[in-house]
Parts: sequence; structure tokens; C-alpha cells
Amino acid sequence: MTELAANDPLPKPKRDLAPILLPIALALAMIPLVGSTSSWVTLTVASLAMGMMIFIMASGLTLVFGLMDVLNFGHGAFIAVGAYIGTLILLPFAAAMQADSLLANLAVLVPAILLAMAVSGALGLVVERVLILPVYGQHLKQILMTTGGLIVAEQTMYAIWGPAIIPLPLPASLRGSFILGDVAIAKYRVLAMLVGLAVFIAIQLVLNRSKIGLLIRAGVENREMVEALGYRIRRLFLGVFMTGSALAGLGGVMWALYREQVHASMSDDLTVLIFIVVIIGGLGSIGGCFIGAILVAMVANYGGFLVPKLALVSNILLMVAILMWRPRGLYAVTSR
Repeated sequence: MTELAANDPLPKPKRDLAPILLPIALALAMIPLVGSTSSWVTLTVASLAMGMMIFIMASGLTLVFGLMDVLNFGHGAFIAVGAYIGTLILLPFAAAMQADSLLANLAVLVPAILLAMAVSGALGLVVERVLILPVYGQHLKQILMTTGGLIVAEQTMYAIWGPAIIPLPLPASLRGSFILGDVAIAKYRVLAMLVGLAVFIAIQLVLNRSKIGLLIRAGVENREMVEALGYRIRRLFLGVFMTGSALAGLGGVMWALYREQVHASMSDDLTVLIFIVVIIGGLGSIGGCFIGAILVAMVANYGGFLVPKLALVSNILLMVAILMWRPRGLYAVTSR
């Protein structure tokens, strides 16, 4: 065994490309099964768009668990709250939303998204201080507290906005599709893919290229050392929780526009889907969460097209297959 010289660079860890190639292999394998090229492209783009929206909502949960060791079963409440808060701007300015002008639509949509993220982030602050702070390091109590918080939040939304489903039509400029030969690509799906990629890149840059990200990751490894250097690690963790909550609010608005409706129980099915993505990706892994969200969306769309009866259990089957291959997920970064 050779020893490294003082001036030799540290060996770089080998990059694990198998999970990255998995969505590509799945998409290519579907070409002969789907048959029509135009249908395959449409399904693939729909999968990527759906995957990006799921990733936006799931990234906050995997951040909170991976960096703070907190199991937040109430994460879905931030999604629904974000969607409802978005309607406070989107519905009163419906005329501007239906104007055939991209600038007029964005002038309403952007403030609605920012308000939803701000309120969801502020709600995250309250939840972290009231529910999470007393039960750090106690997973069972975290599950009980956050599940109870989700029930209270859902019933509160019923009391404020009522049980009726609120229609939320897409902005006029984001309706329709881009036509490329025989392929039609929905405009809103293109926007969802761009926003999802932007969120993924931003999170990676903050965690790996900024001082705040360095402090957070150092605090996960050795909290006492970081505090001894004069940094308030609890405030950093609070910021992480608020960021995860704000991302859930962003995802809530985008998902509501995708479905074109808002209701208090919209987070019920999404919560299960988000936990499947986090488990598939590997607890605490942003890259794994990104790939897991795409895989879940692909299986849902391809499976719904080819074998509609298996669509309801396709995500469970995917999770079983991934965990049989890699029991800790695609890119596990924690041994918890």
C-alpha cells in the first residue's frame, strides 16, 4: 500500500453514475413499448415536468431530514397552505391572468408565488419553534407531533376556505402547447421543468459552494465544534426548516396550477408520493431526491399509459425494486 506524498492531491471519490443512467435507460426502454414517437416524447416531457414539481416539494423534506434529522410528517400542510395563499392573489387578479400577455400573467403569478413561499416559510418558523424544537432527536415524538400538526392545519384550512374545490385556471399565456412536428409539448410543463432545474441548481450551489452550506454540513457532523467557533447552529437549522417549508409552498402553487384546482386535502396523496421519492433517492440526498422524483413520475406516466390498472401501485413497486437493489436508496448520505 503506497502512501501519499505531502504535495500529492487527495484522491477523488469515484462517481456513481448508475442512478443517473437509470431514468435514461427507463425512457429508452419505453420507446418500443409505447410505439408512437410522438406519444413517447409527450409522455417523457410530461414525466419530466411532473418530476420537477414533485422534486420541488420533496427537496424541502429531504433537506430537513438529511441536515436536521427531523421526520416531518406534516410537510404536506405547507404545500396546501402555499396553494391557498397563492389564490389570494391569483383569483382577485383573474382578469390579468387570462390576458393574452406573458408579462401581465407573470406580473400576477410571480407575486403569488413569492407570497406563498413567504407565508409557508413563516409557518415553518412557527412549527419548528413550537412543535419540532422540544423533540429534536426523538423520531417517534416527531412523527406524532407533526402528524397532529398536519391534521390541525388541514381542519383549519377547511374552516377558513371551506370544503369546496377552488378552480384555479392556468394563465392564458401558459395554456396550449409548442408544436414540433407531430409532437405537442405543453407550455406549462416547460415552465415547470425550468423552475425545477433552477431550484435543484440553487440548492446544490448553496450547500456545496457557499459558507452557509459549509457551516450547515459541518454542524451536522460536529455541532459542538461549530458552536465553539461562535456560530449559532440552531439558527442555521431554523433557516433550513424555513427554506424547506418555503419550497413546499412554491411546489403547492405550481401543483395547484398543474391540476387547476385547490382543496384542503390536496396534500394527502402528495405526502405519500413525496416520502416515496425521499426514500428512493436516499435519506438526505438532494441528487437522489432529484432522480427519484423523475423516476416516480416516469413510472406513473408510462405505467398509466401502458397498464392503467397498475398505475395506482406503480410507485410502490418502484420503491420495492429500488430498495431491493440499494437498501439505503440511490444516493444515501446518512446512516440513519
